[in-house]
This record gives sequence, structure tokens and C-alpha cells, in this order.
Amino acid sequence: MDEKALRRAAELALEFRRGLADRPVGAQTDRASLHATLGGPLPQAGTDATEVIEQLAAAADPGLIGMPGPRYFGFVIGGSLPASVGADWLTSAWDQNAGIFAAGPAASVVEEVAAAWLLELLDLPTTASVGFVTGAQMANFTCLASARHAVLARAGWNVEANGLTGAPEVTVVIGEEAHATILTALGYLGLGRERNMRIPADEQGRMRVDQLEAALERVDGPLIVCLQAGNVNTGAFDDAVRAMEAVRRHPNAWIHVDGAFGLWARVSAHFAPVAAGLESADSWAVDGHKWLNVPYDSGYAIVADPAAHVAALAPAAGAYIQYAAVERDPFNFVPEYSRRARGFATYAAIRELGREGIAAMIERCCTLASRMADRLRAVEGIEILNDVVLNQALVRFRPSAGGNIDAHTRDIVSRIQADGTAWLGATTWHGMAAMRISVSNWSTSEANADRAVDIILRCAADA
Repeated sequence: MDEKALRRAAELALEFRRGLADRPVGAQTDRASLHATLGGPLPQAGTDATEVIEQLAAAADPGLIGMPGPRYFGFVIGGSLPASVGADWLTSAWDQNAGIFAAGPAASVVEEVAAAWLLELLDLPTTASVGFVTGAQMANFTCLASARHAVLARAGWNVEANGLTGAPEVTVVIGEEAHATILTALGYLGLGRERNMRIPADEQGRMRVDQLEAALERVDGPLIVCLQAGNVNTGAFDDAVRAMEAVRRHPNAWIHVDGAFGLWARVSAHFAPVAAGLESADSWAVDGHKWLNVPYDSGYAIVADPAAHVAALAPAAGAYIQYAAVERDPFNFVPEYSRRARGFATYAAIRELGREGIAAMIERCCTLASRMADRLRAVEGIEILNDVVLNQALVRFRPSAGGNIDAHTRDIVSRIQADGTAWLGATTWHGMAAMRISVSNWSTSEANADRAVDIILRCAADA
């Protein structure tokens, strides 16, 4: 085997990782330039593998975001731990199809081990099943598919066999601030992006449980209620204890938790109280590439009732498939048939940090978010819109001479992104333009956070 291309790829990958501390965080080019260097006519003849790798790395580099680096505060995206990156490289080199045990025994078993560790870390029922999916979108889809199966089965309807035509109506209840992936999943599942009951949210984005209680009095038949653990803008949590008490009065209900990043708070003794009661839900969606800092793609669909999970997701039978007798066939728990062996990177991340390291990382990120918010709040003309309960802060800038606050805020965000020292994203919160700070990276230090605040203040002063 010619190893030259693989060795060169490893060298270039390491060069990129070494440069994260100093390179501009944002992209340094545009679509047209990238298309010019990466595009061209379909190759008719082959090219030396090493040359392909070198040309690809050079052409892509200006369009790469410093997302794994310590000064990326956009969206809610973690970095990638060294062990998890290394394990991901091995995953590609091993090239295992993780669909069934027979095709990848090690991939199957490492998922079993990592799943048990995840349930212990998140303090969720040890009997729950775990599907290793691409991210929170597919985690929400998988969990809600399980929910759809369970509530309709209790009503005497087999949705996998008979579809939704003629099925008992399923009422889906979501918060006004539910994440878009919940709506997308409902659309995929035929439950409708608009055919749901939306409960108003409070000033922090939490579902109004008093409104939920009133709404549930009007519900009859199968019911799915989606709660949120970590609002994507504010980090706020729905009151799970009170909400679940109300939902459990219903005879045929399923409670799903979108906990893409917020559920990780349960790993920390300090922050676990904000996520109290969530262990009593029926399913949970979690991201690995957020606070576990596993490379893309990585998500977990966790279901308290494994039978409902498998009934909803297991693929149609194939005569050629060698099904496991007692071993785990991973495709029973995810939407895909053939799939990447995602468990290796999760396994490596947990081994590298351990429970104590994961808790410390979460606590450090939250502390840094509060530190950044406190520094900004102290400056005249800068407002923090949310209670910083986790790792999220919402910032709004008021122009000193008056004028349009929304336009001024968006201008400052654009200036920050163009500068390249740090990357922070814009959002709209309750009709107001704002800048969102998300601290999720294992490598972000106090110095990185302070450097980001310095550039925010400089751009605000120049605007």
C-alpha cells in the first residue's frame, strides 16, 4: 500500500490544528474564489493521491472556519478533543460499516460501552437504549419516531405497518421557543410542522407551565410533549418537574426532551439542579459535537423504552442480512442502514476526560460565559438580555448618538466577524437583534475569552 498520501494528510491535519490558536477564526475567502480553486471540469484521468490531498488542503484552507479553536463562540459548537479526533481518523481508516454486528463487531461493542457510559454521565435510566446518530436533528427525529410509535400503539394503531392515514390524531405540544430541529423532525414524521399546540414562553424562553397545564385540559387521545433543556439563545431550561407532573396525568402521553447541549449540565454537580427532573422523561436528544467535544458527526437518541425505539427504527427485513442473535445490531436504533462507526470517537472522548474532566469542562465554559457577560455588561451602551444560567449570553448594543439599535448591533457583529480574532453569531431574540455568545470548547481559556471581549469592545467603539 502507498502510505504517502495518508501520511501527508496527517501532516496537513496537524498543521491545521497547530494553527488554530493564531489563525483568523472566520473564513478568508468567498464562494466564487473557492469554486474557482476547487471546481473545474470533471477529471478524465486520475491524479496522484498525494497531489490530490495537497491541492485539496491548499484550496480549502481559506474557506475553513476555526471552529475547533478556542475563540469560536458562534452557535453552540464545541471543538474536538485530541483523542476523539484520533479515534475519528482511525474510524475512517478502519472503514467499518456499523449497521450490523456481523459487519463490525468492534463498532457494535464500543457503542454498547459508550452508551452505558453516556447514561451514567447524564444520570438517565440505565435500561434506556441509545442510537448513535448524526446530531440533534436526527436525535430528535429518532426519539419522536419512537414517541409516535408508542402513543399510537397504545391507541391500537401500528403506524409502521399502516402509516398515518386513518390513524388516531396525535396531539403534539411544543414550547414557543422550541428549536427548529423539533419542527423539522415533526415534518419528516408526518406529524406536521404547523399542526402542533404551541405554549407561550416567558422572558427567558422557558415554556409557561401554567399555560401548558391549561392546554392539556383540552387534549384527548395520543399526546407527545416536547420540553427543552437549554434554550439555544439563553440557555434556559423548561421547568421539567412541574411540566412532567401535568403531562403524566394524561393516560397516553410521551415526554421528549430536546437537550442538545443543555442535558450535559447534568454531568456537573454544580449545574445539575437546572436540569432536575429530566430523568423522568421518555426520550432525550443530545449532541456529542457540542459539549462532549466530539468531531462531526455525533449525536445520541436516548429512549427509555427500548422496545418502542426498536419498533420505530428497525429496518425492514432483508434476506441477505446476517442478524445478530444476542449481540447489538446498531441499525435497530438509528435511521440509517449503512453508517459510520460513530461510537469510537465518543468512546475516546469519554476515556480522555472521564467524568471529572467533562464536568470541569462544562463548569469552565459556564464560568467563562458569565465572565464575558459581566465585562460587557459593565460598559455603557451594552446590554445583556438574558440571565446567564449556563454557557449562553445574549448581547445588544445601543448607539451612543441614538439611532437604530438593531442595525447598530448587526453592524458590530459584522465587524467582529470580519476582524477574525473571534467569531460570534447574530440572532433575533423576541424581535430584537442581538449577538450570541456560546462557550462550548474544551480549549477555550480565560485569556481566549478576554481576548474575544477586547475585540468586541473595540468593534463596538469603532461602530
